[in-house]
Amino acid sequence: MILATVGSQDFLSLLQGNLKSLWHQLSTFEWNYFYSLLAISLVVFSLELLFPWRKEQKKIRRDFWLDAFYMFFNIFLFLLIFKVFASYVSGLFESSLDRAGLTWLLTDRVKSLPIWSQLIILFIARDFIQWNVHRLLHRVSWLWQFHKVHHSVKEMGFAAHLRFHWMETVVYNTIQFLPLGMIGFALDQYIGVYVVSILIGHLNHANFKCNYGPLKYLLNNPAMHIWHHAKDLPKGFEKGCNFGLSLSLWDYIFKTNYVPRDGGGVELGYEGDNEMPRSFLKQLFFGFRKNKNDS
Repeated sequence: MILATVGSQDFLSLLQGNLKSLWHQLSTFEWNYFYSLLAISLVVFSLELLFPWRKEQKKIRRDFWLDAFYMFFNIFLFLLIFKVFASYVSGLFESSLDRAGLTWLLTDRVKSLPIWSQLIILFIARDFIQWNVHRLLHRVSWLWQFHKVHHSVKEMGFAAHLRFHWMETVVYNTIQFLPLGMIGFALDQYIGVYVVSILIGHLNHANFKCNYGPLKYLLNNPAMHIWHHAKDLPKGFEKGCNFGLSLSLWDYIFKTNYVPRDGGGVELGYEGDNEMPRSFLKQLFFGFRKNKNDS
């Protein structure tokens, strides 16, 4: 399954095992998820320094260190802890289905496919789920309160990709883990696809622009994603645009695409973004109560 089945295994024992795995990744020089994230970040940051899109922007931009901390907090430490919780719940859920005589209907069919086919299916299915969740973050008022943390970025750079409220991790993973887990994907497949999505996401937020050519209608890209962060959007896009994470395809299919011109100089943020606290600790609790700028 996409997450290890836990059954009656003690939750604290599972947590301890995952923390040991975390320490192993940090303390060894074997290639793993931690070093993949670090390598991707260094490569994309180098592209920003060598070929900056917004040349007036400082190399160490505003909130660079805050976003760098978010990058490891959200994608590594917190995701690890949440994986433990999701594994526990998923295990209990699967055990209940087994006792009821139900089976995972698609598991055998998916596992019979070549690995490359499984990875493509996982990549597309996961991205479509995330596109829908991303739209919800903009259109459901209480979810938007948490998503404001990500849209408080005022100068774009690769690490801004992973500045988001921890509640987004809960929402995204809760919605995507069960359907993908029921299909029967393995954890290592999920991590492999996840690393690819990190690379695409870093590029989308980077102060670096390259010509994707016809691939722009398939892959999300910096020229498209900058407009997702634009502070002022026209009528019809009040709730946002360009919701794709890795693929731009969904936006073109469902008419949520908007790229009117080169957006290198567009103002970023949202109406009332001055409400956002600057410190990480205060942003952790942002969104749990109504803010003064909300109508």
